[in-house]
Amino acid sequence: MDAHARKQVAQGTAEIVPDPERPDSFTLTVEGTAQSHVDLADPTRLEFEYMRWLGFLIDLAAEPGQPINVLHLGGGAWTLPRYVAHTRPGSRQRVVEIDEPLIEFVREHLPLPKNSNIRVRAGDAREVLSGLTEDSVDLMIVDVFSGARIPAHLTSAEFTEQAARVLRPGGIYAANLADGPGLNFARGQVATAQTLFRETAIVAQPPVLRGRRFGNLVLVAGTGPLPLRVLARRTASDVFAARVLAGTDLENFVAGAGPVSDAVAERSPEPPQGLFKG
Repeated sequence: MDAHARKQVAQGTAEIVPDPERPDSFTLTVEGTAQSHVDLADPTRLEFEYMRWLGFLIDLAAEPGQPINVLHLGGGAWTLPRYVAHTRPGSRQRVVEIDEPLIEFVREHLPLPKNSNIRVRAGDAREVLSGLTEDSVDLMIVDVFSGARIPAHLTSAEFTEQAARVLRPGGIYAANLADGPGLNFARGQVATAQTLFRETAIVAQPPVLRGRRFGNLVLVAGTGPLPLRVLARRTASDVFAARVLAGTDLENFVAGAGPVSDAVAERSPEPPQGLFKG
């Protein structure tokens, strides 16, 4: 594909825009908000900072090259499933995306490699999660946005409890968050994960952690010990340098925030106008 493609999907207007600097590279936007960047020629090339951090986590989830079972809640253009298929051949992957017309749009214009063992299905992330088998997933990545905000029903303790149930012993849960000054949403998400997982951490760039600007934060939680020391080294030396907060630093970050239940769950905050535009 080398042409700009556009389609009306359930969430609005979706577009696949070619990268003017690199052939075989494309950005998927929905209603002008950048959702994914894909390099069909090199699936290991991750453009968005939070996806790079998640890529490091995928690398550390098991021994290099070892196949793993991954559940992706939120599809986009399937950037991270492509990464896993390339770096961990033989992995079993499931992708859940609520917008079925978007799935078909991506499948038509940015098809998956043959024999990638990636199954994509339409459905609500929480509904699908509640029907999955206990102890069946090694790594769960949650990257679900409606427009530029995370739906409230995917931010609660009840949702996170289902995630913990599905993970195998030693499994890892990772969620892409978005927050700004005050960081009240992110702090509540960490507090919620702390009630259900053995170890938790958060990854973000320093200006975001200080509440100076709106941006992405990746919540990482594990049913067992997490590879935080190596993750911290890799994120610190990345082109999008980030910090990993854990232990006492994370407790200071949470600063008394409590778990979020279904009864009080809210969508992630509205980003500043134009921040995530493609």
